[in-house]
Amino acid sequence: MNKTIRRASVFTLLLVLALLVRATWVQFYEGQALADDKDNRRNAIETYSAPLGNIIVGGRSVTGSAPTKDSDLRYKRTYTDGELYAAVTGYASQAYAPTQLEGIYTDLLNGTDNRLKSVMDTITNQRADPGNVVTTIDPDVQKAAYDALGDKKGGAVAIDPKTGKILAVVSTPSYNPSSLTDANTAGAAWKKLTTDPEKPLVNRALRQPLPPGSTFKLVVAAAALEDGLYQSVDEKTASPDPYTLPGTSRDLSNENPNAPCTNATIRTALEYSCNNVFAKMAVQLGQDKVKAMAEKFGFNDDELDVPVRAYTSVYPSDMYPSQTALTGIGQFDVTATPLQMAMVSAAIANGGKLVSPHMVSQITNSGGDVLQDYDDDAGSKEIVSSSTAEQLQSAMQTVVEKGTGTNAQVPGATVGGKTGTAQHGENNSQVPYAWFTSYGKSDSSGKEVAVAVVVEQSNAARSEVSGNGLAAPVAKAMMEAALKD
Repeated sequence: MNKTIRRASVFTLLLVLALLVRATWVQFYEGQALADDKDNRRNAIETYSAPLGNIIVGGRSVTGSAPTKDSDLRYKRTYTDGELYAAVTGYASQAYAPTQLEGIYTDLLNGTDNRLKSVMDTITNQRADPGNVVTTIDPDVQKAAYDALGDKKGGAVAIDPKTGKILAVVSTPSYNPSSLTDANTAGAAWKKLTTDPEKPLVNRALRQPLPPGSTFKLVVAAAALEDGLYQSVDEKTASPDPYTLPGTSRDLSNENPNAPCTNATIRTALEYSCNNVFAKMAVQLGQDKVKAMAEKFGFNDDELDVPVRAYTSVYPSDMYPSQTALTGIGQFDVTATPLQMAMVSAAIANGGKLVSPHMVSQITNSGGDVLQDYDDDAGSKEIVSSSTAEQLQSAMQTVVEKGTGTNAQVPGATVGGKTGTAQHGENNSQVPYAWFTSYGKSDSSGKEVAVAVVVEQSNAARSEVSGNGLAAPVAKAMMEAALKD
């Protein structure tokens, strides 16, 4: 054979082998990565080639699917009462990655979850009929919270203390997820939502930690009782008024200068929200003990899934005594979400035990067969003793009966709560945050609920911003809806 021809043949063979190796590599090693690539339109075409499964609230679907026109994506997601449930459902968009329950259960809702496949589906590699997500949300409690928040910027969460079921997750201002579902119109809606200074896409109930203010005093009180610093909520504390922050010349003032806060009992200190009592209490306990109690309630947990991943609520470390004192009143670097503060009240209401909060009850296949039951899987842990819980319940009831939380009173129910007004901005230069956390127990049916509300901003004058004035009425509406017979 001619030497030149032989060389050309060998070179051509090497090229063919290189192509075969590359094709094999792409098919067997890079194929899955290419298939999963967010820019691979075939994924979207496949996902929206048929109706999606649904998210169920109170036995009714709050999602749906509708045919599209002039698009290779045959269906798009639709929402019923979209703004009401946006903080629960999130959105499933032809243009953007899904969020909230839509994102967590993407495979179940589009039929690619292997648990949905029959033997024939596996053999033929066909997509199964999609499954459904059954939530724990109570539509009446959800609507009560949404309506009560109204045009205020804030978030609210309600939990059944006995079961851990989340009954409401509300964030305002909200948005309509339907505006993001169609690829042809989603871009304009996305730009409007992401440039809105009110940040409607932020889930303020689960993912907006803010200083909890005086609601955190419940955690400090729990630590003091569990540690034995004080034996009872009716034992007088050693609390001068004013209290000078350790290592400084700064006196810590109380909101009500005429309140009986000098050496006040824990009950009285909660009733009048005495800063001097809980600031000194935090210093007496020391930051490590306060932190340990906060973490038992759920602070500093960066893996709190309900199943949406909640933003971490923080109790800080490595502080000066003066800073520890400020954490005792829920300031300095302490932050919490409404979910976290609802968990605090839920544990106290439930005799000291916290049942894992969750807002999905079950996931099912298209025929309604249960694939996983989260209600059965909900574990519990003891946060404080039953004795401590009972004492805190009693003190919280005093707050609502005759203290700073009277706006949360619910006829026919026993209610305990704690207000909070957290400073905002340098030297409290901006409008404070108004908090309220509470529990309610029906005197007739035995139903229970724990709630937490934060009002981040409202139209109220600065002088009118308080937990009792802004947040407690929202909590009251939620408790009434949850406890009705």
